[in-house]
Amino acid sequence: MMRAAQARGYAIWVCEPENLLLNKSEVSADATRLSLTDNDEDWYRAHESETRALKSFAAVLMRKDPPFDLEYVASTWLLSAAVREGARVFNAPDAIRDHNEKLAIAEFGRFLAPTLVTRDAERLQAFIAAERDVVLKRLDVMGGENIFRVRVDDPNRNVIVETMAQGGRRSVMAQRYIPEISRGDNRVLLIDGKAVPHCLARIPKAGESRGNLAAGARGVAQPLSPRQREIAQAIGPVLSKRGLLLVGLDIIGDYLTEVNVTSPTCFREITDQTGFDVPGMFMDALEKRLA
Repeated sequence: MMRAAQARGYAIWVCEPENLLLNKSEVSADATRLSLTDNDEDWYRAHESETRALKSFAAVLMRKDPPFDLEYVASTWLLSAAVREGARVFNAPDAIRDHNEKLAIAEFGRFLAPTLVTRDAERLQAFIAAERDVVLKRLDVMGGENIFRVRVDDPNRNVIVETMAQGGRRSVMAQRYIPEISRGDNRVLLIDGKAVPHCLARIPKAGESRGNLAAGARGVAQPLSPRQREIAQAIGPVLSKRGLLLVGLDIIGDYLTEVNVTSPTCFREITDQTGFDVPGMFMDALEKRLA
């Protein structure tokens, strides 16, 4: 993404969330200018650092992985204040706050496998008993962290439920296990509401049920299936209107499992394997928003 922006003549400045600040009602960042190289092992050079108002940049791209904790929310509050001052922030900070990457699927019920979200351990146990084979996950993490597959006869079933729900202190999402995960947890990228024509099937490694690259899955780029196109065409325009320029849908088999809005990845894998210029498509959409 940064290389594509640099190739179009943009200067690249970066900061971490802790470098955001509000001073005398103006939102700024302690930012450092980078130049990108073509070497993936030694990929940037750092240059000067300055404190600059966010509204002084052509665009501000919010790219921060979960956990979605209070400090993350505070960053979005600062970014919302910057938007009111005239900064152009993508994805829109209010939309990021409103779309939890796990819970956002609830709006699109016709594409969901049986799903329950609750803090109540008894309800989780009843769901496991009814569905027989389920996946449990927390609402605020990423990369396959705190994801468990639990069968009805799992000897560790009770302790897993207790650990996840923490006595009713943590919300847990339970979804019926989708066997098609063996063929991949498919990342479908939406750019300004339109689907990239290839997805990345993230195929779990042997002995795993998590299709996350961070958990060792293998990424294989594939053309979108008719079902994936159907889901993307139904969801894409809705999310685009809310200021979500870049979204990563996770689709397993026929079912939508997550709507990723904080830091969707897989540009490089799809581009490298298919030749389709995903960063170029993103920059086209970004420049259209900035025009």
